[in-house]
Amino acid sequence: MDRELEEIVKPLLEWFDRNARVLPWRDQPTPYRVWVSEIMLQQTRVEAVKPFYRRFMKALPDVQSLAQCQEEELLKLWEGLGYYNRVRNMQIAAQTVIKDYNGKIPDEYAELQKLKGIGSYTAGAVASIAYGKVAPAVDGNVLRVLSRVLLSREDVLKQSVKRSMEERVTAIMPAERPGAFNQALMELGAMVCVPNGEPHCTDCPLEKLCQAHLQNVTGEIPVKKAKKPRRTEEKTVLIIRDGEHLAIHKRPEKGLLSGLYELPNTPGILTQDEAVQWVKEKGFSPIRIRPLEPAKHIFSHVEWHMSAYLVWIEDPIQTGEYLFVEPSLTEEKYPIPAAFAAYAKYMEIRLGQEKYRGES
Repeated sequence: MDRELEEIVKPLLEWFDRNARVLPWRDQPTPYRVWVSEIMLQQTRVEAVKPFYRRFMKALPDVQSLAQCQEEELLKLWEGLGYYNRVRNMQIAAQTVIKDYNGKIPDEYAELQKLKGIGSYTAGAVASIAYGKVAPAVDGNVLRVLSRVLLSREDVLKQSVKRSMEERVTAIMPAERPGAFNQALMELGAMVCVPNGEPHCTDCPLEKLCQAHLQNVTGEIPVKKAKKPRRTEEKTVLIIRDGEHLAIHKRPEKGLLSGLYELPNTPGILTQDEAVQWVKEKGFSPIRIRPLEPAKHIFSHVEWHMSAYLVWIEDPIQTGEYLFVEPSLTEEKYPIPAAFAAYAKYMEIRLGQEKYRGES
């Protein structure tokens, strides 16, 4: 037994029993519900996920429905969560479950990791929470908690460090409550031993066991090697309207935001005259143009720095390159990435998380 960590089990579970948040996926922790929630929660805050999760589960309540969903509907359900390959991989995994596992999500940690898009963390969450199996679910929150408790100065971005922590967590995991234990570690990292700012040490059940707290070095831990800076791409975005309709364009099937719909745009920052000429070259007849405020959107490896113009045109001829659709239909049917959310008001629609503001 790992004596250094063994002492955290009892106080951690007692704290979780008193303080666990009420979350929609905790009501009925079936394998499918746990899986969907964990994929959604990657790179996305819990409060932001709640309305997306409810909507997704209403539309696609089981593995079969996910496996059979048309891509545009699937991407529309995911609109605003970003990292769209997550939901594409989830559908591939669902199709594998139907084909190779008779429609039942596997209960073994190793088998779960064979499914597309499921790594060790998600496999551990599903196995432990839904099936009650002893399996580690070590994410960034858990790594932060463990690193501080153990006063570990190893780089938590290294896979070898994560594997070591997974082994140590597995060794102390209570066989009767593995899911609760994993969730308690996650919850502590999200609510108390927080990722940004000072941890709330006086509220922590591990305060007297945490070596980083006792030595007053929580600000130095966890250690993360600096990432490479994101590259910057400049773009000019055109909101092209003929009055009642809006121009949108489908992105290529491969690459960033593949298969989604976007506002017309072009590399570089165009002057107003250049923007008018660009619109003309696309075969449209601009009536007037209005410059809009600049915006920025951050992806994992790239930043878009955008300038924009609202352009009114004469009645357009439909082309294969652009669709002219009613804004309300755009909001309902066509998945548009949140990268363009700054200009949604000029499209008279709401995008992504804005659609669910006020919901929980």
